[in-house]
Amino acid sequence: MALKSMTGFARTAGLHAQWRWTWEVKAVNAKGLDVRVRVPPGFDLVEPEARARMSKRLGRGTCYATLALNRDAPATQVRINEPLIRSLIETLSQLPADGNLRPASLDGLLAVRGVVEVTETVDDEAALAAAAAAVLKGLDEALDLLVSARSVEGGALEVVLATRIDAVDRLTQAAEDTPGRKAEAIRARLQASIEALAGSALALDPARLHQEALMLAAKADVREELDRLKTHIEAARELLASDQPVGRRLDFLAQEFGREANTLCAKSNDPVLTRIGMELRVEIEQFREQVQNIE
Repeated sequence: MALKSMTGFARTAGLHAQWRWTWEVKAVNAKGLDVRVRVPPGFDLVEPEARARMSKRLGRGTCYATLALNRDAPATQVRINEPLIRSLIETLSQLPADGNLRPASLDGLLAVRGVVEVTETVDDEAALAAAAAAVLKGLDEALDLLVSARSVEGGALEVVLATRIDAVDRLTQAAEDTPGRKAEAIRARLQASIEALAGSALALDPARLHQEALMLAAKADVREELDRLKTHIEAARELLASDQPVGRRLDFLAQEFGREANTLCAKSNDPVLTRIGMELRVEIEQFREQVQNIE
């Protein structure tokens, strides 16, 4: 599939050590490439690399990537400050005997501040770097899914656009073959109009009538417009077969199509040719609307 759509969505999730991560990546239409990345605090080092990877994989569109992280409860370590508790016991043993004092219990000694130390395991830089690498690998997987989704939709759009181009081609050929474009047909319409206004008894100079018909034919000639339409049709088919982002060029080409169709309608003095020109404008507008979704 050559074409890619600009819209798509992908989601990946994974686990690394105590970190549970989820990437959500989506893309919508835009004139250029606009990459937006959101990461939770503590993983700021992921953001610039994520932007670089997205910019490398995507050519056009507003693309959002959101990272969600959940950390399992950190491991805790409990340590008894033996030197302190021994010092407390020794100090208590030196106190004079007193009937009002009871011997120190273990619970009481452990309740003394500093005897029991509880600490949480803190991730070092190497652990955070490993977690970031796993998270970025998950982003690559999400981008693979996003690009695949955009390719599938682009394949469907390619069929639609090719159908529109075929319709424009048929209408262009119909305009080419319209009998009303010929000078003889214009001469007959001109003679009929004059007779309708002045009466059939009016004597007409055949030479002058033919000369006027030729002048009208020259003013209404759409040869250049038809030639340019054929050139644009060929260019459009080449772009549809390209494996590069061609959305902008197709958009420009759609504008050129519209300009030629409008000029053809403006020049036309034949109802059949005018009708064909109007049908051309409809097909070209539908082509232009679909092109807005192409990367």
